[in-house]
Amino acid sequence: MFIDFMRRHDAETWYLVGDIVDGWRLKRTWHWPQAHNDVVQKLLRKARKGARIVYVPGNHDEFLRSFPGQHFGGVEVRQNDVHTTADGRRLLVIHGDEFDIVVKNWRLVAYLGDWAYDAAIAINGVFNRIRRRLGFPYWSFSSWAKLKVKNAVSFIGAFEEALSSEAERHNCDGIICGHIHHAELKTVSDIQYINTGDWVESCTAVAEHFDGTLELIRFAEVLRKEHEAASVHRLPMRQRFDERSEGEAA
Repeated sequence: MFIDFMRRHDAETWYLVGDIVDGWRLKRTWHWPQAHNDVVQKLLRKARKGARIVYVPGNHDEFLRSFPGQHFGGVEVRQNDVHTTADGRRLLVIHGDEFDIVVKNWRLVAYLGDWAYDAAIAINGVFNRIRRRLGFPYWSFSSWAKLKVKNAVSFIGAFEEALSSEAERHNCDGIICGHIHHAELKTVSDIQYINTGDWVESCTAVAEHFDGTLELIRFAEVLRKEHEAASVHRLPMRQRFDERSEGEAA
């Protein structure tokens, strides 16, 4: 789905905010389908056409942190970066795992959590294949659970506060991060907090408009609405007329 997003959007600068390559999973079993090559090739083509591609590694692709400042086919690896918006705001760009005490202090627990997450993703995949066959759009169980489970909500809040404090420490107006797979665009303690989410479940990204305005794009939701619109257009003319008449009567 990420490659579809790149085909529809263009930018002067692309920030890949970590965990693009799942090194933890590749250590367990090699899995690199053609779709992954397609994404890499698309990024390299954007770089060749003049776009700046900045790769800020996360905990899953931490092996790339050994190459700060290096360029690979036009992709620049950085530990962090500061992006200046069109309206002059400074935004710190980091992955965010540095502020996750489980990843920092209990690596085994983090690995077990990652295994459980992979299992949930697999189950979610089967669930959504069934939904797709029935004509229903994609739905993320994990994203729903994060909003319902008290401990998850508490962790997300603490993460947002910690990242906002880090932006303030760097004299920045905001922060762009990832890591927790929970897309958000809001103000925390007078600091703009921007979490890009992920492309495993929620399929989200943050884009800057020409005037500096930031927008959280929920690409799965965009595709869902397009799917629904296409479904309406495929309805027989008589059925569409009947539904419209019922709405007017109500």
